[in-house]
Amino acid sequence: MHEVAIFFLHGLVYAGLLFLVSAGLTLIFGMMNVLNFAHAAMYMLGAYFSYSVMLHFSGQLWLSILICPLILLVIGALIERFLLRPVHKLGHVHELLMTFGLAYIVTELVQWYWGNYPLAVNVSGFLNSTVKIIGITYPVYRIFIFFCAVFVGVAMALILYKTRLGIIIRATVNDSEMVSSLGINVPLVFTGVFAVGTALSGFAGVIAGPLLSVFPGMANEILIDAFVVIVVGGFGSLGGAVLASLIIGQLQSFGVLLIPQLSMVLVYLLMVSILIVKPSGLFGEEPL
Repeated sequence: MHEVAIFFLHGLVYAGLLFLVSAGLTLIFGMMNVLNFAHAAMYMLGAYFSYSVMLHFSGQLWLSILICPLILLVIGALIERFLLRPVHKLGHVHELLMTFGLAYIVTELVQWYWGNYPLAVNVSGFLNSTVKIIGITYPVYRIFIFFCAVFVGVAMALILYKTRLGIIIRATVNDSEMVSSLGINVPLVFTGVFAVGTALSGFAGVIAGPLLSVFPGMANEILIDAFVVIVVGGFGSLGGAVLASLIIGQLQSFGVLLIPQLSMVLVYLLMVSILIVKPSGLFGEEPL
């Protein structure tokens, strides 16, 4: 019984981390319709920036949480303005090639500056302790990851659906020409959305560092799962991203426990099944 509980908690933690990555991708790919294969590279960059900040400031994770997403926010704005905007009108193939190349450049720069070996990121204090949950001892930091995902999900939902800014963003996605005619700077809105999505990816990298360690291949390990979340949940659906992350997290966790031989393909089987039954995803809108 305890073993099942541990794997369930592991699934929740991975679901939380996956949602933190895919939340930004929901904004960029699902809402802006921008095919950004460099998204996971920004996640990796956030993890490396966090490593450096914690190395020079006595392991202060809170400082990394404040600084690193802001750095990625600026980087994301620059990428959208000077790299993506000129090719966006040319279609997904050009976006794919450009962001794929950008991801390789970031990976090479990371290996050049930080090296190609894993770097341990250690947290201290309360986050480095354990707590009793349903009779088992569990690391506090893993629980912290899940609650970070809950906080981000609630904050995004409130902003997107309960504020004027959220109304502008959703209206811009649905009908940019109409929004532009009302005097709203549509390119600036897209830059802001892309920058925030990149910052969310960087935040996920900061949170992932102490759990997974920091290494150049960490982007590739989560990229496909993040895109699967968007496809399964439905393009642009925040609720779909939440549900898909939870399903995939448990599939990954219990797949290793129950059918380890197939654990690597369960996520893809899920995606194929959803695409056959409901191509728009669980919460995606059917095309008119």
